Amino acid sequence: MIKPDLTVVAPDDLGTVHMVGIGGSGMSGIARLLMKNGIRVTGSDVRDSSNITTLRELGAEIHIGHDAQNLGDAQTLIVTGALWLDNPEYVLAVEKGLTILHRSQALEWLTRGNRIVSVAGAHGKTTSTGMIVTGLRELGEDPSFVNGGVVQSYGTSSAFGEGELFVVEADESDGSFLLYDTAVALITNVDPEHLDHYGSEEAFEQAFVDFALASQELLVISSDDPGALRVLARVQNQTDAPRILTFGEAASADLRITNIDTTTGGVSFTIAYAGKEHTAQLSVPGRHNAINAAGAVAVLIGLGFDAASSLAGVARFGGTERRFELHGVRREVSVYDDYAHHHTEVNAVLSAARTVVGNGRIIAVHQPHLYSRTQHFCAEFAQTLEADADLTVVLDVYGAREDPVPGVTGLLVSEKFTDQSKVAFIADWQSAAEHVAAVAQPGDYVITLGCGDVYRIIPQIITELERTATGA
Repeated sequence: MIKPDLTVVAPDDLGTVHMVGIGGSGMSGIARLLMKNGIRVTGSDVRDSSNITTLRELGAEIHIGHDAQNLGDAQTLIVTGALWLDNPEYVLAVEKGLTILHRSQALEWLTRGNRIVSVAGAHGKTTSTGMIVTGLRELGEDPSFVNGGVVQSYGTSSAFGEGELFVVEADESDGSFLLYDTAVALITNVDPEHLDHYGSEEAFEQAFVDFALASQELLVISSDDPGALRVLARVQNQTDAPRILTFGEAASADLRITNIDTTTGGVSFTIAYAGKEHTAQLSVPGRHNAINAAGAVAVLIGLGFDAASSLAGVARFGGTERRFELHGVRREVSVYDDYAHHHTEVNAVLSAARTVVGNGRIIAVHQPHLYSRTQHFCAEFAQTLEADADLTVVLDVYGAREDPVPGVTGLLVSEKFTDQSKVAFIADWQSAAEHVAAVAQPGDYVITLGCGDVYRIIPQIITELERTATGA
């Protein structure tokens, strides 16, 4: 795994840019904006995708597979933290002395001169960012944005706007969220994560304290999350603390959310602010999305918009890709995909699914992400999946940026189930798809869970559902 030097300041002139892993949602969004800035962009990735097709149509030269020759005449290399040190394009860039930037440094370059709204937190960043962008557009603003997922209403994860605001999903996983010249900061939660990078929960929380104190105008932070409350207490004690707005269900919240109803097909709720109450209905389901919406509304209020209009604007949010996204219905079995890769996120997604599945069952297809996370939290994943899903298929670990750890497989999660009849560890994807199709019944929801490539099993599941429907 590459540890980019985040102290490097991106030069004013990037020259031709080469991006390794260009097809990812975040990287492809940055690539689009770089090209709109008139920069020639090339790139590479391990496989083709719709993002790559779009970038090629916009003029990017993209190679499938990694090879030193792909670097071409680039002056700047942009990488992600998931890149390995022996990547041939990275090795050659080092040998040639090129400017090497982490994707967050490229994003910092793009945001220069703007009033930045940075969204951070262990969970809910992508949805909250999409909600803020949607709310601003509904209020007549034209913000620029870069999100970690495609905002479905706009069909893109990034865009340049004519206004001064630039909304970014700020990644805390490696500390790069501290790079931005943030005006308004939103902290959705501070649930312990990425301890492989930070080393301890204390260091993780300190990074959020630093992020909060760096915001120049406003900090919007959860009133409910224990980690966020610890960060808030430390920020409030500082003489240079920014203005603060809290949001959540706590009675002490500046913007308090009540009457959450998840039985409406989406989720409805009431927000109380400055002595007035306002109600809204979201099309996306789940209690967690009501909380995300409250944070987004608090940001808009902090930017100077009135509460009622802000809530109405956020309520127009239609979701982001890979967040409880329906891929198809076969044999009356609905097949969804979600990016959830932490046990708290899995709980939120499956709880939301439970409110809309009716009499059907939930069949989770869980791909553990990272060997370190699987090793540390296998019991928590098992407890959550066993409680919130009716049946679970556990795939093998998606290692991403980590080397394999002996003995750490998906079996660690499945072995922790108390009731083994509710779980099956199946490493082979075709066998897993066949198993899902065999146990699925009309009315059931199948939900793939993970931020790796688990979504790629969906065509196999749908094919097996179709095959078993015809008796082939």
